[in-house]
Amino acid sequence: MLSKKAIRMRQVLKQALASPNLLCIMEAHDGLSTRLAEEAGFDAVWASGLAISTAMALRDCNEATWSQLLDHIEFMVDAVNVPILVDGDSGHGNFNNVRRFVQKLYERGIAGVCLEDKVFPKLNSFANGQQELLDPFVFAGFIKAAKDRLADDNFIIIARTEALIAGAGLEDALHRANIYAEAGADAILIHSKSKSPREVMDFASSWSGKTPLVAVPTTYYDVNPQDLQRVGISNLIWANHAIRTVITSLRGTYASIKQAGNISFIENNIASVNDIFELLDYQRLYQDERKYSS
Repeated sequence: MLSKKAIRMRQVLKQALASPNLLCIMEAHDGLSTRLAEEAGFDAVWASGLAISTAMALRDCNEATWSQLLDHIEFMVDAVNVPILVDGDSGHGNFNNVRRFVQKLYERGIAGVCLEDKVFPKLNSFANGQQELLDPFVFAGFIKAAKDRLADDNFIIIARTEALIAGAGLEDALHRANIYAEAGADAILIHSKSKSPREVMDFASSWSGKTPLVAVPTTYYDVNPQDLQRVGISNLIWANHAIRTVITSLRGTYASIKQAGNISFIENNIASVNDIFELLDYQRLYQDERKYSS
């Protein structure tokens, strides 16, 4: 049976994606980063494949199995009361793998999944290497299989086309997006590795469908979100900035401690142990201990 929380999170995400208001979805990669994203005020969290793989010290090319991802994501779901959108890569196989993977996400209270139209195993979109696209009708079958398995319109399935990433061009991207929308996708994510937002904005300006659009401005990071919103892209994913911050911060901390040979200089520049206790609500634990131990 679905929890009330899971039902509510799916409704929240579905309404937010369909709204013309700007929705910024923040990357997280574990329970703690998810909690901090919620604390910062983000309305939804992106369970990034790149970030989660990196946190496992694995490459973003399906080195982590989908069952490992499920276990990892479960901690993220438990940590917050905002919707979590999972980066589902290319679905981890064929239509049967896709529908089983999506079913397991659904059972764990996930609000939605984003699937991309590349062959399995996929390679990160920004990595040097071949970006091989699936036949669009095969990928449409993945979407249909996932939709048929769940029969729940509130669980979001976003179809991500990598046509621009693979160099297939605008017309192919539009062709694919139309097929995916017809197959039942709840939103279309148009991805690009250009340093300019122009090709993404051209796609949005040419898009005649009613299905909402999503963008990931990782490489064109200086774009004004309102400019994207004006051409019809109101859903943005800040896709990997938490894990990149972690790498920079830990490198600096480790190097400084190693060089200094002590930790006296750093105490005032890092979270206190009490901050950790407050963040994870130890006070509630103490209250429950008194309640159930008396």
